[in-house]
Amino acid sequence: MTHSLHRFGRYEDLTGDYIVFAMPARGINDAEAVEVQKAFLRMALEHDPVNIGDAKRGGEFTPQVGLNPLVHWRRNTEPDPQAVVDGVEAPGIVAAVFYDYGRMEEFVRALQAADLGVSINISALADRAHDCCKACGINRHSVEYSLGFQGRTDLLPEKSVLELSTMCGHGTISFGLARKMVDRVRSGRRSPKDAARTLARFCVCSIFNPARAERILEGVRGRGE
Repeated sequence: MTHSLHRFGRYEDLTGDYIVFAMPARGINDAEAVEVQKAFLRMALEHDPVNIGDAKRGGEFTPQVGLNPLVHWRRNTEPDPQAVVDGVEAPGIVAAVFYDYGRMEEFVRALQAADLGVSINISALADRAHDCCKACGINRHSVEYSLGFQGRTDLLPEKSVLELSTMCGHGTISFGLARKMVDRVRSGRRSPKDAARTLARFCVCSIFNPARAERILEGVRGRGE
């Protein structure tokens, strides 16, 4: 999954970041894809993901239609996973994000047993994905790697900002927004949890990991970088 490969961070930090995707192939197995995608998401919810989503409509933190300026004072920041399941209307990519390896592996085992008939991808540290496949008796057929950032890396933003912004595979969490949330947490104007959920709302591909973001923001609270 090329749009999820470039998540920046230390190895130890990335051991809390797992994405499982389901995707049909156009013209091959997409005829019943909507119900299959909904089944995938419902199964995921049984294993306590930190985010689920539909790449066409966003994740469980995505803002609702019809908001007005008063939302800044009255916004409901609670996730709405059922709205994601109900909102799947067309074949596409759906995903579940996990912070805990064990829960992710349990979900993959459940998917293997259910045999939904669509492609399943795990985006994670390569050795962790390999361990999961081995534990579940799956022979993986391919692997993609990110080679990291090349060139003028001195022009990249600070570490915490890069860690946060790269959790959206399509780059819709800007460096400026991530830096703003870091600054607000440091100054005590937002809690790490609230700031993480704010960032999650901007990830249109629904693969942002709010639990990992909260941990990153906890780490920067009260100190500089």
